[in-house]
Amino acid sequence: MLQVNSGKLEELVHAITPIAEGILRGYCFYRYVEPFLRFSSAEHEIYPPKTGESFFLPFCVPKKKGAALGGTAYALTMLLIYTARLSVDAYVIYGMASFAMLFVICLMDRRNYRQKLFLAVTFFALNWFAAGMAEILYDFLYDAAAGTDYMQNHPELFFALYVLMCICFLAMELAFTAAGLWQVVRVYPNKSEEMGNKELALLSLPSLMGLLGYEIMRYYRVFYVLETGKMEKTYDRMTLLFCLVSSVTVIAVILLYQRIRVAQEENQQAEFLAAQMDSVRRHIEQVESLYHKIRGIRHDMANHMMTLEKLYEGSNPKEAKAYSRSLQTALAQMTGGIESGNPVTNVILQEFAKEAENRGIAFQSEFYYPAKTEIDAFDISVVLNNALQNAVEHTKKGGENRISIVSYRRNNAYIMEICNSFSGSLKWNAETGLPLTTKEQAKGHGYGLSNIRRVAGKYAGDIDITLKDGEFCLCILLMAE
Repeated sequence: MLQVNSGKLEELVHAITPIAEGILRGYCFYRYVEPFLRFSSAEHEIYPPKTGESFFLPFCVPKKKGAALGGTAYALTMLLIYTARLSVDAYVIYGMASFAMLFVICLMDRRNYRQKLFLAVTFFALNWFAAGMAEILYDFLYDAAAGTDYMQNHPELFFALYVLMCICFLAMELAFTAAGLWQVVRVYPNKSEEMGNKELALLSLPSLMGLLGYEIMRYYRVFYVLETGKMEKTYDRMTLLFCLVSSVTVIAVILLYQRIRVAQEENQQAEFLAAQMDSVRRHIEQVESLYHKIRGIRHDMANHMMTLEKLYEGSNPKEAKAYSRSLQTALAQMTGGIESGNPVTNVILQEFAKEAENRGIAFQSEFYYPAKTEIDAFDISVVLNNALQNAVEHTKKGGENRISIVSYRRNNAYIMEICNSFSGSLKWNAETGLPLTTKEQAKGHGYGLSNIRRVAGKYAGDIDITLKDGEFCLCILLMAE
């Protein structure tokens, strides 16, 4: 890689330089990949896998340790290849080291393999561009320093100059690599999201094209040096510019794609909230309709009371009881049989109770609206709509499956618990702590739990999810005051 004069000390420095280079690259990879792995560095215990996940407990290590093992694998592979003195192209050497670290991090965190492949490809490309820029700048600096009159008059200082230039080379490569990888981590916000094949191809294409272009330029640079015995400064400047532009392009494509993703998710979430608003409006219309019906019954109540009195006065108790039962049935059908203390929540509970009944699912409600509190009925309706919709969708039809909703007060805390039978498995978002639904993985939806958490946060609360004994339970805490 670097041309040196003969001599034992120069050979020693020449031997140490690639070893130090491999260690620095391994450290860069460790810091680069750590945010993308499963567990936070603050976690010191090994946690069991979530229900339905496919990795084994012995490999569930904290992500700081997993990232460190990946960086160590890279550095050791570089060291083994160098000590074995294999006569292979640098592309192959760095490729083998990148494959080793990819294998290790996949073993440590057995999920989202496409994203890990993308991370390895991007790391390989940015590291290669950084090394190319550092090597060209090294040549410029070395030639400029060695050509001075002072160095020509002090040949004994050439070894010190060479050591200094090697240090400068490592520092420049580290700086370029670290800057590029830090930008990738910064512009990639949703690090725990599953990456698809199309996304992998799109985000990896700039790196692959840049590597191909740089390899062509490197080949002709070496060919020119061998043929002419000198380096063309203009060609080196073009190569330096190409490496810089390629690095910026890789980062820019990731940034633009992530911004498009965020914009799409925001639009989808806005559409979802708009649909929730429409649902609440329909509930309000149904409440108004129910109110008009109740007014009609109140208007006819005098006639009903008169009829009952005449039946009792005429010694017709059986007919009076039958008439009373008919009146009670009519009232129950009108109100839906659920009384929660608020007409809006009554209608919501009645709708989902009816839908559960149509699906053959037992529905039990002990929900009571938090009257005389600062909690708004609209916010409660958003929570009920999202939670009960998820419960109905993910509870199997028939059998002994059930849905239950309970609410209660504990001092200033208002708590809702919505539970439903559940026999499937869940994948969890490591950043939000919420399960990924089928909709969210396939179409980018699944904002129900996020909306519930947003409402809970409005009242200084939060949500908690438990999956135990075939039952999925969602607990929502709101502070009433």
